[in-house]
Amino acid sequence: MKSEHVSRRDFLRVSTAAGVGVVVGGVALSGCQGSTLTAAPVAFSHKPLERVKVGFVGVGGQGSSHVKNLLNIEGVEVCAICDIVEDRVSRMQDRVEKAGQPRPTGYSRGEWDFKRMCAEEDLDIVFNATPWRWHVPICLAAMQNGKHAASEVPIAYTVEDCWQLVETSEKTRRYCTMLENCCYDRVAMMILTMAQQGALGTLLHAECGYLHDLRLHKFNLHGNEGTWRTEHSRKRNGNLYPTHGIGPVAWWLDIYRGDTFDYLVSMSSKSVSLNEFAAEKFGPDDPRVKEKFALGDINSSLIRTAQGRTIIVKHDTNTPRPYSRINLLQGAKGIVREWPKPLIHIEGRSKPHTWQDIDEYKEEYTHPFWRDLSQEARKGGHGGMDYIVSDRLIQALRQGVAPDISVYDAVAWSVIGPLSEQSVARKSRPVDFPDFTRGAWKTHNPISIV
Repeated sequence: MKSEHVSRRDFLRVSTAAGVGVVVGGVALSGCQGSTLTAAPVAFSHKPLERVKVGFVGVGGQGSSHVKNLLNIEGVEVCAICDIVEDRVSRMQDRVEKAGQPRPTGYSRGEWDFKRMCAEEDLDIVFNATPWRWHVPICLAAMQNGKHAASEVPIAYTVEDCWQLVETSEKTRRYCTMLENCCYDRVAMMILTMAQQGALGTLLHAECGYLHDLRLHKFNLHGNEGTWRTEHSRKRNGNLYPTHGIGPVAWWLDIYRGDTFDYLVSMSSKSVSLNEFAAEKFGPDDPRVKEKFALGDINSSLIRTAQGRTIIVKHDTNTPRPYSRINLLQGAKGIVREWPKPLIHIEGRSKPHTWQDIDEYKEEYTHPFWRDLSQEARKGGHGGMDYIVSDRLIQALRQGVAPDISVYDAVAWSVIGPLSEQSVARKSRPVDFPDFTRGAWKTHNPISIV
């Protein structure tokens, strides 16, 4: 078994399965050969919920925005609020009461008080918008106490944790989804329509990323992110925040729905921008100028899929630049990109060697979901995407259907982070992706958003 492909958990699972057979998520596995398990992931559903009882962990900047959106979605009851800052809890309790709902129970007895909330409260789902290291513990506590789980991104940043989320979801029959709002971006969904209708021909290549100047955030120790995001920059070198870019691309390319990520190579530039920024901002004698940052300023990761498509995923949160997620899709008959301006070229429809404004195709390819989107949704954060990602999840629970983003999607998109770290550390050697679906990606249907 290739060391790049198999984690310690994989090795133990395979060794056990090869000998006596095991049960994962209720599916019996026996006589496994090679390095992967072949059973399909467990499919399950829950009865429709008339009202969805929500508990929320982490109500800082992004978390409070989520609570605000949830209060505007029909059929939601916010029953519990948890945060390490008591004032945030009371502020959200006041907001819920002002919205006409009963005052939710507050939990603020330290970092692990979410476990008490998950154990004591009668909830259907637990949302969390916490620093990254808490995403997995909160999701596990929710599922182990009979609740569904929804996490901000990335859902995990180790291979081991990704497997733990998958196995716990399968065992408990509880959904574990990720709040990847960028999948619902208007242009990204327009590109999804084009991909599914064959407008670009056979799909060959995509590019995406997270390019966002976060230097001020990383040195703002009193902000919501500076106290923890900077720590990742000190210790980790790779593509640390891949899901905003790769989420839409995975939908376009039917990842885990007929194709899968096969392997990646990753390379990082040297790290100088944060130190130079600190010198200019705080003066040459400030101790922050001499801090050591493992994270290279620019990371480029290249993925090849099982069906032979290629994807470039970039990460840059250290340099001065306008925001971008790139969002490019190339087919044999055309190409479309979103950043810095949405442009398209379709052979036979566009002038040769000329870009067109994508809105020239707006009537033809705007996704039906966006045509019917309410004004309330369009007012949500990040151009409406924050509202949509919560609304889609709540509607799935109320209708008794699976969420758009499964636990398998969530971990496949998030695991790019630790795999890229492995590749960077090994001089950009290829690293294989785990198959969290154990082969079921070959038969899944394309994503359908209605």
